[in-house]
Amino acid sequence: MENNDQPVVKMASVTKRFLDVTANKDVSFSLYSGEICALLGENGAGKTTLMNILFGYYTCDEGAIFIKGKRADLSSPKDAISRGVGMIHQHFALVPSQTVLENIIVGADPGLFLNLKSARRQLLELQVRFGLKIDPEAKVWTLSVGEQQKVEILKALYRDVDILIMDEPTAVLAPAETAELFNTLRSLVKEGRSVVFISHKLNEVMDISDRIVVLRSGQVVAECQTAETDARELANLMVGRELLETIEKKELPPGEPVLRIKSLAALNDKKLAAIRSLDLIVRRNEILGMAGISGNGQKELSEVLFGMRCPTGGFIQINDKPLKFGSPTASIKSGMGRVPDDRIDTGLLMDLSVEENLILENHSSADLQNFGLMKSKHIQQFSSDLIKKYGIITAGRDAVTKSLSGGNLQKVMLARELAGEPSLIIASQPTRGLDVGAMEYIHQRLLQERERGAGILLISEDLDEIFALSDRIVVLFEGKIMGEAPGATASREQIGLWMSGVKA
Repeated sequence: MENNDQPVVKMASVTKRFLDVTANKDVSFSLYSGEICALLGENGAGKTTLMNILFGYYTCDEGAIFIKGKRADLSSPKDAISRGVGMIHQHFALVPSQTVLENIIVGADPGLFLNLKSARRQLLELQVRFGLKIDPEAKVWTLSVGEQQKVEILKALYRDVDILIMDEPTAVLAPAETAELFNTLRSLVKEGRSVVFISHKLNEVMDISDRIVVLRSGQVVAECQTAETDARELANLMVGRELLETIEKKELPPGEPVLRIKSLAALNDKKLAAIRSLDLIVRRNEILGMAGISGNGQKELSEVLFGMRCPTGGFIQINDKPLKFGSPTASIKSGMGRVPDDRIDTGLLMDLSVEENLILENHSSADLQNFGLMKSKHIQQFSSDLIKKYGIITAGRDAVTKSLSGGNLQKVMLARELAGEPSLIIASQPTRGLDVGAMEYIHQRLLQERERGAGILLISEDLDEIFALSDRIVVLFEGKIMGEAPGATASREQIGLWMSGVKA
């Protein structure tokens, strides 16, 4: 694509402050017709804030915005949408109790009358056109995270925007789904539409983008054509230092089984079979990587282990003791560290302070309370030590948790779960939506726990992560183990076939 024409979006010297924090400082950003521009940076670098300004969620303190050559004073997302700007957020803005169709049409201009049949027909046409098939009548709360992401994409496309901001759109998609999305994006830009693509997956950025802008600490530090750079240079620009070439994983003989699952069965929220006669063993000193496309039972399996869902059959042993089903307290007391895939809705209480979240599962310990009375000084020391140890960037122990970036939210959850040195760690999508620096940190922490003697079940849709960390790899398909292979010799082709349901 050529950049000789006028940009469809021009953000000139934009600055945005939140109290004492400057999220964006004198940022100038342009987007051209018919291009995909990737916006890169660590969590907290200011990418989402900048795009929220373009989408009308925030107003900038300084600077100006021009859309299609005209100055745009945006006071709400409605203003942005009216100018052809749509945004798909990393954290969904859906109503769980409503259907897919209802979520997609809410807020859209129906004209004089709302015709549900016409809206449904239009939605089905979009699904066929962009390869994003999903039941229009399904309630959102019954959908997997990956399916909810599809709803968000369709919601934006339904409004026929020609400037589309995508904040981590592939974070919950399988490789095949990502490929379909990329085909969709390429067809959009061929029509002259423009895309801002925010992602931490550098291989995807190199594949899909025409141009790349890198933010660090709220400022633009680099801008280049994609063809003139590589993933390694981008990673170093994002974090401002040299990243490790490869993850060093010590050779360790597997120890005794720490988790035994036998003939486990469970239903999903639609009362359909999600886990089918599952057998699994995780040993000390090993990471068992579980690959699979979203919606094949990973969510239900982790919820059974976390005590949030009761199975319909089978049994689970942790450290040779049976696990009491349906009790999160029992899971914690068994020696399990629980890292759920959704840090915002499940992992943390966002309106509580960082300190309160750090002690959530440890507040009843003798170190932190005495006869029901909390030991304030001990709690302060405990939380301060964890903030320092895990490098959590926060305004302080008393800062509201929702003020933290995604990477720091994940660090809070990890710090809490690993503080008690669990013998078993269930890590479900532990680096979803995180930048390369935060991913490197999380991976190093998991490997340290493996060396300490913990057994780790790593549930991830990121094959790079699975291959980098796993001692053994299993693939979950329609609630059953499709196949197993050693991590060191596993074939990506074979794993991909198993993920698609092909046995041979």
